[in-house]
Amino acid sequence: MKKNCIAMLLAGGQGSRLYALTQNVAKPSVPFGGKYRIIDFPLSNCANSGIDTVGVLTQYRPLQLNSYIGSGQPWDLDVADGGVYILPPYQSAGEKGSWFSGTANAIYQNMAFIENYDPENVLILSGDHIYKMDYADMLREHLEHDAACTISVLQVSMEEATRFGIMNVGEDGFICEFEEKPKQPKSDLASMGIYIFNWKKLREYLIADENDPNSSKDFGKNIIPNMLNAGEKLWPYRFDGYWRDVGTITSLWDANMDMLSTTLINLYDPTWPISSRSPICPPHFTGENAQIIHSIVTEGCEIDGTVENSVLSSAVKVGTGANIIYSVLMPGAVVEDGATVEYAIVGENTVVHKNAHVGAPPDGTDAWGVATCGPNIEIREGAQVPAGAMIYTSEEV
Repeated sequence: MKKNCIAMLLAGGQGSRLYALTQNVAKPSVPFGGKYRIIDFPLSNCANSGIDTVGVLTQYRPLQLNSYIGSGQPWDLDVADGGVYILPPYQSAGEKGSWFSGTANAIYQNMAFIENYDPENVLILSGDHIYKMDYADMLREHLEHDAACTISVLQVSMEEATRFGIMNVGEDGFICEFEEKPKQPKSDLASMGIYIFNWKKLREYLIADENDPNSSKDFGKNIIPNMLNAGEKLWPYRFDGYWRDVGTITSLWDANMDMLSTTLINLYDPTWPISSRSPICPPHFTGENAQIIHSIVTEGCEIDGTVENSVLSSAVKVGTGANIIYSVLMPGAVVEDGATVEYAIVGENTVVHKNAHVGAPPDGTDAWGVATCGPNIEIREGAQVPAGAMIYTSEEV
């Protein structure tokens, strides 16, 4: 079962900066772009890149994520000599088990799984990024440069560089320095948190890091700097496509709005499909009062109001005279007659009752924000939910 490269997908994060949207599900399970969940993008990238063995490391509220991934069939990852595997933290007989204490520790705890395939290389991925990438091209550069580690980097503005881990490169093109959120960056190459390691090298550093009581057990804080300090060859793979970290409410809303443009990320490219486990729903239906302008409308939707510049997931209902403007409605959301949802995110199965108003257009101040309603909430009739509000329970409205 020896493999040239297998993938380890870190999908255990709580996603605390998504607040109400992740109170009951892990961040990679959050619906996205009408018919997807966030984890569909790295899983589809693996399948399209020819990487057929993927370990998915779960931790925070994994039930929905585990159920969604299942056998991996929607992504063609249900192969006999590979496949997709859910890897939660575990406790062996006579050992003291623990949660994953960092990204590096998560991989360390699953070394037995990796060694079962005896891979030459291991691809480390995050479960909360929206992008399309050919990992086979990244692997090719990794092998061509005989690198111990190849790190995918994205060119950003020097102003933005202060928010990222920045990779500085030497005259030979290899990475010579790593700076975490530098105040005065020397480079504009931001780490995307996507790595390919030579497995034998990585194994050595994981064991050493696990035995270091002062380590944070993290790739960016510990493994990468330790490899640099030891003189290992680290190569930057320069990615120039669309990539978005959807770890905050604003970035999640922005990325959903980006889906309305085929020039930013093309979801209709048959050569690189993004697959998902889609629900079985009837076709979407538009009533005689429906008006849909520049929006994504998914299967099972029933619309008799106005939908403009918005993303509607499966089985969403929009009543007569309702207005949906620059908003994201997740599966099963209902907006009743006369209600308005604008510049907002409405969680799964949440009901916005008649004549309620959720959100408001940008007002040019720092106080403005995307109004967000968590899943399974009832927004009472006539309620007013202001811009930037975060609604966790029905009692709040």
